[in-house]
Amino acid sequence: MVITLIILVIASAFFVSGKVRSDIVALCALLALMISGVLTPEEALSGFSNNVVIMMIGLFVVGGAIFQTGLAKKISSRILKFAGTSEIRLFLLVMLVTGAIGAFVSNTGTVALMLPIVVSMAHNAGINSRRLLMPLAFASSMGGMMTLIGTPPNLIVSDTLAGAGFEPLSFFSFTPVGLICIVTGILVLLPLTKWFLNRKETQDSRMTSGKTLVQLAKEYDLSSNLFRLRAVQGSKAVGKTIVDMDVRKVYKLNVLEIRRIESAQHRFLKTVTQKLASAGTVIRNGDVLYVTGSISSVEMFVKDMGLELLDEHDSEMTTRNGKSLAFYDIGIAEILLMPSSGILNQTVKEAGFRDKFNVNVLGIRRKKDYILHELGEAVIHDGDVLLVQGAWQDIARLSREDTDWVVLGQPLAEAQKVTLDYKAPVAAVIMIAMIAMMVFDFIPVAPVTAVMIAGMLMVLTGCFRNVEAAYKTINWETIVLFAAMLPMSLALEKTGISGYIADAMAGGLGARGPMLLLAGVYFTTSLMTMFISNTVTAVLMAPIALQCAMQIGVNPVPFLFAVTVAASMCFASPFSTPPNALVMRAGQYTFMDYVKVGLPLQVIMGIVMVLVLPLLFPF
Repeated sequence: MVITLIILVIASAFFVSGKVRSDIVALCALLALMISGVLTPEEALSGFSNNVVIMMIGLFVVGGAIFQTGLAKKISSRILKFAGTSEIRLFLLVMLVTGAIGAFVSNTGTVALMLPIVVSMAHNAGINSRRLLMPLAFASSMGGMMTLIGTPPNLIVSDTLAGAGFEPLSFFSFTPVGLICIVTGILVLLPLTKWFLNRKETQDSRMTSGKTLVQLAKEYDLSSNLFRLRAVQGSKAVGKTIVDMDVRKVYKLNVLEIRRIESAQHRFLKTVTQKLASAGTVIRNGDVLYVTGSISSVEMFVKDMGLELLDEHDSEMTTRNGKSLAFYDIGIAEILLMPSSGILNQTVKEAGFRDKFNVNVLGIRRKKDYILHELGEAVIHDGDVLLVQGAWQDIARLSREDTDWVVLGQPLAEAQKVTLDYKAPVAAVIMIAMIAMMVFDFIPVAPVTAVMIAGMLMVLTGCFRNVEAAYKTINWETIVLFAAMLPMSLALEKTGISGYIADAMAGGLGARGPMLLLAGVYFTTSLMTMFISNTVTAVLMAPIALQCAMQIGVNPVPFLFAVTVAASMCFASPFSTPPNALVMRAGQYTFMDYVKVGLPLQVIMGIVMVLVLPLLFPF
């Protein structure tokens, strides 16, 4: 017992200090329990095969796909348009939309998604964004209480109940509690944000690390110089290559890319394939050619080849409208030529970018002037900045060529932000199917199986750019932390520490009634969460809460709900949850801002929950 307590205290001290990564602390604590003989290797490693750990991995992948396809952004941005310029309406919509998304996606991911949208909406409405960003962070945590998968503590308490032989909690068992949390949050935050978050924002002078893809396209005016031509049935272009049509010499046009729709017979499984137009690219029926050049040359090419000129409202897919370049597989980047470059005083055609690196030159920036037409014959000068287009792997090759030029900004980082929006319907169907499998009992699929199926389908249907992108969505620090800390609760139970604490709480508070014991469990958990992550707190407190309830002979469900709510509803510190920390810089908040707004909310939320939980789940 003493050894386990010493290990727990030392681990807690490191968790609080934050000087060592939490997953490393958890693994060291796990090793200490194994070396000291408190746990056998099988017991110590049992956390890594736990159903909840596997579910968390799958949920990270599903949530990542929802972001990668732009599904969450589409839903949230459309709903927020209803707010107009009314501050109260915008506040309510931010709380409700964030809470709804947070019910299915991690609260950290929810805030990362919503933050730029909310800042933009506040700016357009002339509202101080400081009044919205802290509620945004808090609402993401409240939304996590809406469903079983909303936050890790929910999964932990459900698993604790099931492990003790009780009926596990269903997908929507948490919904009434989550709704009460959101209503309480709205009623408390509405006045608190007006009283304490009125300080005006100061101008943020931070420079970005580079231009975004949209900024580059706008700067070089690509859209106004871009035309889309579709090869229709009977067109002379079908079956011919780019060189066969002599597009550049005869028509003075530059074919940038070709978009081709695969699996067109399946509406939800459509895939846009982007191909960089090379001399040998064969045109197929239905291909859309993206070309630059003068309108007269384009019209002549269309007439001669029997092509269809698409206007602003026609699109190769129903999910993409307008005349613009997309960056699914093909991207753009700026390169600055070095004074020692070997391609100076050569024409773009002679430099051979297409032959050597498989990229097109879309434009040249020379001081304040832009050269966008007849680029093949343009002579390259010292100090020119070239806008190039190519497959992302070819742009990566360019960045490794450090003798002739320097790639500006971080184009590969920007590529990761490009959403595969034509896959949004696929992600939506998979997510709905996953929820249906978890909600309806007549579907004989376990929740962990449903999540694994959904995660695999997200990868197989192309909701990620590649498999590596799916792996990157998994927060391995959280997974390892959780899996390594689960055996700690087993050690506490095995050595009798959990029983001792439960006896003390049950004897001291339980004698005065279950309500007072429930309050003790809630506020003990709430206090611990201010210093230790909510996942670790839930792992440690769930078995103690269960034993407290069983010792006084009452229903353990309200006590375990007290643990998960208290672990998630921690607002008094910017460092208690990742969402709180995410909005700190954007909202220009101080530590005391969280104390002024978050501490009253945390205390009021605790009082409300202690009163409401016995009504929802009677003792």
